[in-house]
Amino acid sequence: MGTALVARHEISANGVSRVIVDAAMKVHSALGPGLLESAYKACLKHEIEKRGLSVRTEVPLPVIYEDVKLELGYRLDLLVSELVIVEVKAIEALAPIHQAQIISYLKLSGKSLGLLINFHVAHLKNGIRRFVLGTDWE
Repeated sequence: MGTALVARHEISANGVSRVIVDAAMKVHSALGPGLLESAYKACLKHEIEKRGLSVRTEVPLPVIYEDVKLELGYRLDLLVSELVIVEVKAIEALAPIHQAQIISYLKLSGKSLGLLINFHVAHLKNGIRRFVLGTDWE
């Protein structure tokens, strides 16, 4: 897909996911590992927007418990085109708790597709994990 703008009719969770991964690869190629998470988030947001998709950062995520909406401080790193959650990490290795975090965020948000991207790797393909919740994600 390159840096071309995404046509409106192409937008699906899967299509958005491909754009995000392409953008993350470009950011990682330019910056490499070793920076803070905040740097990767800002650059990834910029790169995704250059490709024509909307990106919201630090999106509040309430917990609904017994029909009560609780604002507990949970935040999505990036929400792309209101379809895909992106959690950005810059850590030595992803742990099961990071996978549990994105699965919980998918459940709480009602979104079906999430990407967990760890920029602190030599080759970014080894730092990307894709999570799908439910069957209505295309």
